[in-house]
Amino acid sequence: MAALDTHVNEGVFHDDFMLQNSWAKRLYHDYAKDMPIVDYHNHLCPKQIAEDHKFESITQLWLEGDHYKWRAMRANGVEEQFITGNASDKDKFIKWASTVPNTLRNPLFHWTHLELKNPFGVGTYLNESNASDIYDHCNEQLKERYSVQQLLSHFKVKVLCTTDDPKDDLSYHIALKSQDFGTKVLPTFRPDCFMTVGNPVQFNAYVDEVSAVAKASVISFEDFKSLIDSRHGFFHEVGCRVSDIGLEQIPAISPNEQSASKAFDKLRKGLILDKNDSDQFIAYVFHFICTLNADRNWVQQWHLGPLRNNNSRLMHEVGADGGFDSISDNGQVHGMSHALNALNLNNKLAKTIAYNLNPALNDAVATMLGNFNEGPTKAKMQYGAAWWFLDQKLGIENQLNTLSNMGLLAHFVGMLTDSRSFVSFSRHDYFRRILCNLLGAEMHSGELPSDEKWVGQLVQDVCYNNAINYFGFDK
Repeated sequence: MAALDTHVNEGVFHDDFMLQNSWAKRLYHDYAKDMPIVDYHNHLCPKQIAEDHKFESITQLWLEGDHYKWRAMRANGVEEQFITGNASDKDKFIKWASTVPNTLRNPLFHWTHLELKNPFGVGTYLNESNASDIYDHCNEQLKERYSVQQLLSHFKVKVLCTTDDPKDDLSYHIALKSQDFGTKVLPTFRPDCFMTVGNPVQFNAYVDEVSAVAKASVISFEDFKSLIDSRHGFFHEVGCRVSDIGLEQIPAISPNEQSASKAFDKLRKGLILDKNDSDQFIAYVFHFICTLNADRNWVQQWHLGPLRNNNSRLMHEVGADGGFDSISDNGQVHGMSHALNALNLNNKLAKTIAYNLNPALNDAVATMLGNFNEGPTKAKMQYGAAWWFLDQKLGIENQLNTLSNMGLLAHFVGMLTDSRSFVSFSRHDYFRRILCNLLGAEMHSGELPSDEKWVGQLVQDVCYNNAINYFGFDK
């Protein structure tokens, strides 16, 4: 294949992409660009990292598991066989390439071309006519240059936290302890299934599965709590220091162990819980897990606000995380108030990062978190980065503005990928460009001091230093 022209995109995806004045350019190039990456939340596969997997095609690297791209392809009229079906890797890539020109103003347009340029050096706009050449070019690079660990090194990822189920034996994380390729890979405890109670059969099957892994018997609610504690402790021994919980909404009730125990007994009998029993169970189990996070000095992340699996027909055909989730319009702050206050009353409130999916609630969520800041930790309660449907230019700017208005941007722990792709680290670069442009514009207008070192230090802290210090990854 002839060498691809790496300059066709220079009108847009040049070195100063998104940097609209001289201050923004200096902040990015002199302070942000070369900072290492801490990716403290993603859905990357620890097996692929431990085995230093080599992808056979860019389709496997880039399209498998990427529900962002899947949604866009469906909107573009692409048939499911070319999205999650049995079409060839090349045919799937070509269908994605034919979709890309129609993603103008969707963040996928920026992400796609940033990820093609780095690490693959592709500078042309992807479309159906050049898809075959770009497919071959990227596959050759994957074969010759880019195993999984080489990609992590290329992007200067210093710390990476995967998302792991309590039933996981963490064998790949254990294996990674003896490997030194420049990236510290740690597990994250994701106990959502302990609070997924809509289907008692599925709930009981999950509890029994975790019980088998832990070699424990779960009869009573105390047994159930001991099981959670046991798995939490095992994760801690392997090096986990972060818990991640995803809920549509935290129930707006105070946790009550007796009510939760009664609900648990009903579940174990196979009975469907009414809303009150369900809320009582979720509120208490959520509280219990958060107390474990505090006891073991972990950071906890709360992902709040998705309404999941709305398209039940396609979900049953494709599976969960297939691109059928959306933003819920349910409130958050009353439930957050109950949960945060109950933990704080007992001195069991761990460092907390809360991610809000509904932009209408940005200010409300940020101000609720601010009620519970307390020294000596700087910004103990973090209003988390723009997430999922919001991690695009407008969403990132809105999150930064809300955080700045309601808290202290200087102590923000920065961006994450929340991705299943090993080239999504370009999203850190995307975030850094947006951050530098925002600050540079206000330096240019006189709203911020024209002190390059002062503001530049803030940029480096947000890009890297704050996360290292907040999570204690340097310890």
